[in-house]
Amino acid sequence: MPSIQRHSLHAQASPVAGETHRAAGSAHWRVEDLDFSRIDRQAIEHSEDMFFLLMSASFIETGSDTYATNLAEHYAAYPEISAWLKDHWEAEELQHGRALRAYVEAVWPRFPWQQAYDSFFGEYSKLCTVEELYPDQRLEMVARCVVETGTTAYYHTLRELSDEPVLTELLGHIRNDEVSHYKHFLKYFKELQQEAPVGRARIAGALYGRLKELRESDSDVALRHVWAHKGDYFADSATRFEDMAQRIYELVSRRLPADLAVRMLLKPMLLPPRVEGLVRTPISRLATRVMSY
Repeated sequence: MPSIQRHSLHAQASPVAGETHRAAGSAHWRVEDLDFSRIDRQAIEHSEDMFFLLMSASFIETGSDTYATNLAEHYAAYPEISAWLKDHWEAEELQHGRALRAYVEAVWPRFPWQQAYDSFFGEYSKLCTVEELYPDQRLEMVARCVVETGTTAYYHTLRELSDEPVLTELLGHIRNDEVSHYKHFLKYFKELQQEAPVGRARIAGALYGRLKELRESDSDVALRHVWAHKGDYFADSATRFEDMAQRIYELVSRRLPADLAVRMLLKPMLLPPRVEGLVRTPISRLATRVMSY
């Protein structure tokens, strides 16, 4: 097995079963390609759950550049990885933020998006530190696979919940981007493993550790700031913040594609196919329990 070269990472991304991905050389989607004038407002504007889910997602995606900068610096010794993080991963995450912002502002135009986002970012930016990353670069790649699994499952679920055509199209684009990001992180992890393997026990520990952290996710911070600035939107609701948050977490967790998530989570373990088949069911039960709010 060839060893990894710090200045020449070139292996192809391995596929995730059943997932679509962009063909080599195909153009990436653009925010400008989405026709927000076609939004079916009746299908979306009265949905309190989608209001909070989409607003909070727009905040998190817009703030992703802070985390991306830290991650690129973490992999500075690997120029190809660092360049991909800055030129592709960060750019696509920020595009998600622009598209989601454009969508929510089209549907709920009185929401003070910039003011609410600034409030959110003041708190969120303190959480995006280098200290949050695994010092071992191989294990941080494992952790990235967990995060991308979570975002893939999340946007897949939101797309399933959507009854509005423009939103469904947008969420499909974002979901496919998250699958592509996962494949890149998995590819880079495998290449780092070739250079200096880390044991499966440590890989499993990183998988489980980051999986547990998904429950204490950035969405908690974002939701609080959306709630604080919602103004007269859904003002007639007697729901408390805690009840709203619990309701939408349960809504999402009930619809999460557990089998897809487990297949993605098991890939970094690099298990033989027979062993992977044996452990998939118990891991699925554990993942569903941990990822449920």
